[in-house]
Amino acid sequence: MTIAVPSSLAPLAPFAQGIAPDRFKQVFRRHPAGVVVVTADAGHGPIGFTATSLTSLSLDPPLVSFGIGTGTSSWPHIARAATAVVNFLGAEQQSLATTFATSGIDRFAAPTRWRRLPGGEPVLDGVAGWLRLETEQTVPAGDHRIVIARVVDARLDEGRSPLLFHDGAYHSL
Repeated sequence: MTIAVPSSLAPLAPFAQGIAPDRFKQVFRRHPAGVVVVTADAGHGPIGFTATSLTSLSLDPPLVSFGIGTGTSSWPHIARAATAVVNFLGAEQQSLATTFATSGIDRFAAPTRWRRLPGGEPVLDGVAGWLRLETEQTVPAGDHRIVIARVVDARLDEGRSPLLFHDGAYHSL
């Protein structure tokens, strides 16, 4: 018996050691993801970047991971920082996500509002919540690094809708 496979479920064309980069991006544009801004300070001033790669890894101990490209301006700082903060963005914070996704600007200049936690980590004001992290491991993964970190403190603003990213645009629930 032959089963017809719809074209949307057909295997993707091979490319070198996987699918073509454009096809890879196309597939993941259709996968909705929460939007966060990761901030840190390795002693040279605050840095931050927008990410959709945050994942909870373990409950005991409480571990999360996020990915960062090795060609980004934030990578050298994240590589040296012992701690970081994941800032969860609310549905109304699209402009903040755009600011921290923009290269070549001072992302912490006005109108960005931020402060430092007692350990010196930069945290964004008005976010839906945050996690303070201590880096445990950095794992090479192609042109990125996966940062695995222990959650050592957290704040959550109950009742706020999260900012989501899907098909190249920001959305809310």
